Amino acid sequence: MCAGKEIVMNPTIKHLAEQYAQSCFAEQTELLRRLGRIPAPTRQEDQRAAFCRDWFLAQGAEDVSIDAAKNVICRLGPQDGDLIVFAAHTDVVFPDLEPLPMREEKGILYAPGIGDDTANLVNLMMATKYLLKQGIRLRCGLLIVANACEEGLGNLDGTKALFEAFGERIKGFYSFDCNLSQCISRAVGSYRYRISCHTCGGHSYSAFGAPNAIEILCCLVEELYAIELPAGEKTTFNVGRFEGGSTVNSIAQEATMLYEFRSASQSCLEQMEQKFRQTVERCRNLGGELTVELLGIRPGNGPVDPAALAAFTENSREIIRSFWSGAVDETPCSTDSNVPLSRGIVANTIGTVRGGLSHTRQEWVELESLKAGLKIVLSLMLQYGVKN
Repeated sequence: MCAGKEIVMNPTIKHLAEQYAQSCFAEQTELLRRLGRIPAPTRQEDQRAAFCRDWFLAQGAEDVSIDAAKNVICRLGPQDGDLIVFAAHTDVVFPDLEPLPMREEKGILYAPGIGDDTANLVNLMMATKYLLKQGIRLRCGLLIVANACEEGLGNLDGTKALFEAFGERIKGFYSFDCNLSQCISRAVGSYRYRISCHTCGGHSYSAFGAPNAIEILCCLVEELYAIELPAGEKTTFNVGRFEGGSTVNSIAQEATMLYEFRSASQSCLEQMEQKFRQTVERCRNLGGELTVELLGIRPGNGPVDPAALAAFTENSREIIRSFWSGAVDETPCSTDSNVPLSRGIVANTIGTVRGGLSHTRQEWVELESLKAGLKIVLSLMLQYGVKN
């Protein structure tokens, strides 16, 4: 394995990262302004993907492509052996297909999706530019990936496609997502469902007493919220959307809800799935036809070697601490790293920007924080360079 821990953080790498981050700040912020305006709803990331591909090519990359999942893949170094992935996602949670609104005030940039994950993607792109322009020789192959389908019902399909293509050749995975101080090495998995109910319905007065699809699903919700959670790892559930019926004087024929449960424990997820299925079966005798559709799975933690993951993560923490004075936050999250961790591959999700109000139209990032984030990304990459 081409392990990053073979070359730990050293003064030379730190100096190079600091020097570059200071010299390219104007270019970095302008790239963020440009990329941050490009709409990229999940599964409709085409415009951002094309921009990223063309940008990598303009920096001198020779092997850049967009795959069927809309991942932009820039290949660096030898590609015939082990591979290390550096990734950040292109999609945002907003449905806009027109240029996204943006404003800047006192060093703060406001735009939907600007922190999650546009600013992290910019740091990945700028670090890659350094490798290209400086002609850094690499000990193993790097895949620089601007991946699709991280958000919502994208269900990490971009990263899943990446692993279908490259499989066991990938030996390490860095996802740049979230905020500065975060270094995540445990995956919060989730299972997501659409549950629909159909009845004959009828007039609210003349057919009073006939099964009502809304009432039946309300009964199911009550039963789901009464499920006893598995012991041990934190496990949660949520009904996030409910719709149905037609008019105030009609017994609802149709109703639909979205439901998910989450945990960092795959065992807890499997227990929750069993309890969910049993609960649905108990509610099938309420007079309506229930249909369950699995919308997607974000896998949880798999058989990762604990010692290897601990060493990989400690190396990341050491680099983060070199440019970040606060505590390192290792709270488990649901990110693209779920996929490699579920497959037993060491992975970290690392935040590279300071910001807030993610997943709102008031989302913001502190532009000055981009410098520290770029230093972290570049230092992680330079570990895989050939010693002079």
